[in-house]
Amino acid sequence: MAHLLGGENLTVSFATRTILDGVTLGLEDGDRIGMVGRNGDGKSTLMRLLALRSTPDSGRVTKRGDVNVGYLDQSDVLDGDLTVGAAIVGDQADHEWAANPKIREIMGGLVADVDWHANVHALSGGQKRRVALAKLLIEDHDVIMLDEPTNHLDVEGVAWLSRHLKTRWRANQGAFLVVTHDRWFLDEVCNRTWEVHDAMVDPFDGGYAAYVLARAERDRSASVVESKRQQLVKKELAWLRRGAPARTSKPKFRIEAANELIADVPDPRDSVALSKMATARLGKDVLDLEGVSLDFLGGDAGQKLFDNVTLRLAPGQRLGLVGVNGAGKSTLLRLLNGEIAPTSGKVKRGKTVVTAVLSQDVKELDDVSDLRVIEVIEREKRSFSVGGKEFTAGQLVEQLGFTKEKQWTPVTDLSGGERRRLQLLRLLVGEPNVLMLDEPTNDLDTDTLAAVEDVLDGWPGTLVVVSHDRYLLERVTDSQMALLGDGKLRGLPGGVDQYLELREAALASGAVTGGTSSGSGGAGGGSSPTAASGSAAPVSGPSEAEKREARKDLNRIDRQLSKIAQQEEKLHVQMAAKSQSGDFDALGELNAKLQELLEEKEGLELEWLEAAEVLGE
Repeated sequence: MAHLLGGENLTVSFATRTILDGVTLGLEDGDRIGMVGRNGDGKSTLMRLLALRSTPDSGRVTKRGDVNVGYLDQSDVLDGDLTVGAAIVGDQADHEWAANPKIREIMGGLVADVDWHANVHALSGGQKRRVALAKLLIEDHDVIMLDEPTNHLDVEGVAWLSRHLKTRWRANQGAFLVVTHDRWFLDEVCNRTWEVHDAMVDPFDGGYAAYVLARAERDRSASVVESKRQQLVKKELAWLRRGAPARTSKPKFRIEAANELIADVPDPRDSVALSKMATARLGKDVLDLEGVSLDFLGGDAGQKLFDNVTLRLAPGQRLGLVGVNGAGKSTLLRLLNGEIAPTSGKVKRGKTVVTAVLSQDVKELDDVSDLRVIEVIEREKRSFSVGGKEFTAGQLVEQLGFTKEKQWTPVTDLSGGERRRLQLLRLLVGEPNVLMLDEPTNDLDTDTLAAVEDVLDGWPGTLVVVSHDRYLLERVTDSQMALLGDGKLRGLPGGVDQYLELREAALASGAVTGGTSSGSGGAGGGSSPTAASGSAAPVSGPSEAEKREARKDLNRIDRQLSKIAQQEEKLHVQMAAKSQSGDFDALGELNAKLQELLEEKEGLELEWLEAAEVLGE
């Protein structure tokens, strides 16, 4: 495999701390690399160095002369005065970008719900992120570097991005480097893993599951004495080995020694024991929604977010909620927590129920911003029990990644991930018996996620988790339900895979009426990028029958355009040969055929735009 780029003896220091110390590594054709490590250990710094966006204190980055590198930073780099269309495709005419099936696929996967004519500065943070990702992916790059690309993508968006990256190049062509906390995504798309820690980088073969196995073997061989971290690795490993067989088929190294580590490790949680404890604390009744309907908040009467929804939570139940953004997942938590009342139907609450909600923005910490981390927890309680074990406040704080030094950090100085961890601890020490988590994985690294899951394993109570993180949902919940954007709540005995199948079928049939296709931050409102011709939308909009017909037309036109592209390529080859041989009569005939083909192509592109406009309304 050809070498694409690499770093030699890279060293970076900030103040008195060394982030990277003499790191040497590289990317070759076919590399699909995921970077993991604790927040602040240098993952983004290393990516910026390799993308030539920053320079090391010492060492150098080299790349092959013809290698084109694309880079998605975590920060907003788009020109806010541009429209969405101009930000993504520049000054290309509609028929130019619409003729490219790769661009159409990227538009549909990432920005189908974003107003094509809106200025970038008017978009939400999530929409800006997806526009930047779409701009990067439509360009031709030999190497793509993505820093947290799954942020602001829902389950469907993450699944779409994984499919795109797996099929973007042939097996031994191109390369990408990705930093993400989404462990399912890492396992799905990566064939190598780099762990950044202690100013060094350790490479592993395989995705996240392979990395966990290899790290356990590495720690065993090195006789690691960090018992807390070792126990977390072992528990994570036990979960992976008991999961789907595909999780353990990727490692290319000997795993017998790793298996010995988990020979005596029990299941991640004792469901029977926890259920008994939950019943004792909660009684028989927890939270029930009976025939609940809810109009869109702030919307017109009759527009329903939920339509005759019934949900009964049992003591000790661990439920995961998935769904398109805008379908009402966070609103459902607010209904269960009693923050809003339904338009119709009943919300029944058990007499002993004590709820706690981890919100997405964690604004609840604002009232303790003048305190230090340990003071916030001790103010709630100094000792408590988790999974039958007694913990002091300091012990539990340390278990979720706050070192003894970090425990004395003021709340105002904490990062987003640290604030989320602290608020979760604050909720847990309040001893609720119904815990609701709204996107709890945001801003957390993979090690911290494993620690959070370990704490939740021993928590006796009813748990409801809203998340786009498939790994977390499978790990901490026992059942999943979906909001499909049609006002209904549906059980998913087949898990997230069944949800994706249901969404695909609903989109194909035109049955979906609510929500957005991917990303967070609210619906875009207005025409989609596939309606880029700029026609005004009729007030009533196209019927579902018209939309189904438009989808059929798009599929037909895509196939015809693909055939024309092949014929066009053949004609160009033939014309080049006739030109070299001097057979100008034959060259004229071929040119006439080419012009006919181009006219047919132009007509099909106009048809495609018209059909796409119907779907974009």
